[in-house]
Amino acid sequence: MLADKILLSGMHFFGYHGTLPEERTLGQRFTVDVELRLDLRAAGQSDDLTKTVDYSEVYREARAVAEGEPLNLTEAVAERIAAAVLARHAMVQAVRVRVQKPFVRLGDTVLDGSAVEVVRERS
Repeated sequence: MLADKILLSGMHFFGYHGTLPEERTLGQRFTVDVELRLDLRAAGQSDDLTKTVDYSEVYREARAVAEGEPLNLTEAVAERIAAAVLARHAMVQAVRVRVQKPFVRLGDTVLDGSAVEVVRERS
């Protein structure tokens, strides 16, 4: 895997994902991190945005999924973000997506959060 990467950390969104009725009606915050693996040498040498991935586009793609159609599983949210990045950015060789739900209630306790992380590589 390439050592070069672009990191988008701590993107905060509000969505309606989950299996519980309350998650679907009240919604909740989600925190998304995306790591893109690609060769950044040409961009670094040329100082040219066309030689890299415009991470504002990746932000918009993550937002569209996180704030979009409600899904049951956090795994599905992460998978759709990863798939969108790979589909729209040919330079990206691999993507890591982490989706966190802060303050998750489990029975009579509340966790700091739960998270799912997926890694997808271009085949």
